[in-house]
Amino acid sequence: MASSKRKNRFAVPATKLLVQSMISVILCVGSVFCAQAQDAQPNNTNESWTTNTQSSVDYTNPSRTTESHAKSGNRSVDKQRVEVLGPDGRYQPDSDTETETIQVNATTTRTVVRTYRWDGNGRRYLMRVTEEEARSSASGDARVVRTTSNSDVNGNLQVVQHEVADTRKTSTDAQETKTTVYFGDGNGGLIPSLQTQELQKRSADHSVEVKKTTLVPDGNGNWKVGEVKESTIKEDGKDQTTEERVLRPDLEGRLSEVSRTVGKETETAAGEKRNTVEKYSMDIPGSAADGTLRLKQRVTTVQENDPDSKTIEQQVEQPTGNPSGGLQASAKTKYTVRFAASGTQQTKTIQTRDANGNFKVVSVETQNSDQPPPAHAPVPPSGRPK
Repeated sequence: MASSKRKNRFAVPATKLLVQSMISVILCVGSVFCAQAQDAQPNNTNESWTTNTQSSVDYTNPSRTTESHAKSGNRSVDKQRVEVLGPDGRYQPDSDTETETIQVNATTTRTVVRTYRWDGNGRRYLMRVTEEEARSSASGDARVVRTTSNSDVNGNLQVVQHEVADTRKTSTDAQETKTTVYFGDGNGGLIPSLQTQELQKRSADHSVEVKKTTLVPDGNGNWKVGEVKESTIKEDGKDQTTEERVLRPDLEGRLSEVSRTVGKETETAAGEKRNTVEKYSMDIPGSAADGTLRLKQRVTTVQENDPDSKTIEQQVEQPTGNPSGGLQASAKTKYTVRFAASGTQQTKTIQTRDANGNFKVVSVETQNSDQPPPAHAPVPPSGRPK
C-alpha cells in the first residue's frame, strides 16, 4: 500500500476513514483464502514461484506487489516488493521485505525477516530486522525466541522488542504456553512489558477450550490482569461452532465481559461452505448502564467450489443507527481464484455502501501467480483458466 505521506494527497478525510475502516474489516478474506489456495503444495526439495498483484483502493495511491519464493534444500527465501504510483505517473519502489528461513534440523527452524524502505532520493535503507528461532521436542514442548531491531538515524540496529514463548504439554490433551514480551527502555536495555498465559485443552467430544490471560505491569513491580479471552471450538463432522468471550477488569480489578464473538461454519455434501460470525459488544466497553451486550456486526461468508475455481462472497452487516432498525449490509467482497496448470489467477472486489445507500466499488485487486495449484484443485483440460 502507499505510504501515509502519499495518501495525504487525497483530501477526503471523512470518506477515506470510512472506506479504510470498512476495508480493514473485510480485507482479511483475500489473505485467508489466498493461503488456502496456496496450501497443499508438493514438498519439493527445490521449488520457486512468482506472484504479481495489482491493487486499486479509493482515496489511496494505486499499488502493485511482486512476491517470489525460492527453496533450495533446507533454505527458502521469500521476497516482497511494494510499488506505488509516483508523481510522474510511473511506479516506484515503496518497501521491500525479505524472509529467509533455514530448517537447521528436524527440531529447529531459524527465520530472519528484513524490512527495507525507500527514501525520497530513490535509495533503499534497512528499517527493521526480526530474528526468530523455533525449537520443538518429541514430547510436544516448544520454545520460540523472537527479537526485533529497528534502524536508528545513523543506520545502526537497536533492539526494540524481545519475545520468548514456551509451550509445554501438561497432559495428552492439554498444553500451556507462556509468553513474555520485553520492550526497549530508551537506554539500550529491555524491560518485561507484557505477559500472556494460554491454556488449551481438547475434550473427547471434539471440542477445544482456550483461555488466554494477558498480564501488564501495575507500576509497583507486579503483574496485574489486563484481559482474559475464553474461547471454545466445537466440531460436529464438517460443521464447527466457535465462541469467544473477552473480559476486562474494572477500576476495582473485577472482571466483566465486554465483548463476545459467536461463529458457525457449515459445509454441504457438495463442498459449499457457509460461515457466519456475529460480534457483540457494549456501547461503551465496560461502562454500559445495563451491562448488555449488543449485536454490532455480522459477517457472512459463502465459499463455492467449481471444477477449476472457487468463489468466496462475503457480506458485512452493521447497525443502521436506528435503535429499532437492526442491521443492514454495509460492505461486500467477492473473491475468486481460478486454477490452471500454469498457475492461479485471483481477483478480489470490495464494495461499500455510500451516503445514498448505494453500493460502489472501492477496491479492486488482481493477482497472477505461476505457483502450481494445490493438489486437490482440478485443472481444466486446456490448462488455461476459464
